[in-house]
Amino acid sequence: MAKFYPSITKRLQKFIEAQKIFFVATAPTEGRINLSPKGMDSFRVVSENRVLWLNVTGSGNETAAHLIENNRMTIMFCAFEGAPNILRLYGRAKEIKPNNPNWKEVLSLFPETPGTRQIYDIEIESAQTSCGMSIPFYEYQGERTQLNDWASEKGEVGIKEYWKEKNQTSIDGLPTRIFDN
Repeated sequence: MAKFYPSITKRLQKFIEAQKIFFVATAPTEGRINLSPKGMDSFRVVSENRVLWLNVTGSGNETAAHLIENNRMTIMFCAFEGAPNILRLYGRAKEIKPNNPNWKEVLSLFPETPGTRQIYDIEIESAQTSCGMSIPFYEYQGERTQLNDWASEKGEVGIKEYWKEKNQTSIDGLPTRIFDN
């Protein structure tokens, strides 16, 4: 049975910190819903109603485009080992870019990651758990290194060129404002 919480409890935080993968969902007012798996060491619980997610350069920049239109974000964690559980965090997100005055402070909470593009600061409005009994068991074997290797090889200048070419609009043609302040 699903249970709602007004914030992230210590038990929920412990569950979050044990997960190796999470999923992020956003949607524009009209157009495609974006649902992406995320990994790496890129998620932090800052307080019972605030989390940060470090986003790296990828093939698209859907989240940024969607948050311009509306700032809703859902984050989902699933237990692939241990007791069954699904946790969804519902909130309102804002984008923090490298030129933001708070950038260095929030970036310091994460390991150095090649290709870092932005950090999302999410105010959690509610959390929901559900049983997760249909989620299969999977064994964690380690992190993939290909994305970090690719970003390191491109370097900072190459990454910004990639942003110009691939990250300025969403798949629905919405602007991401990646170069705006």
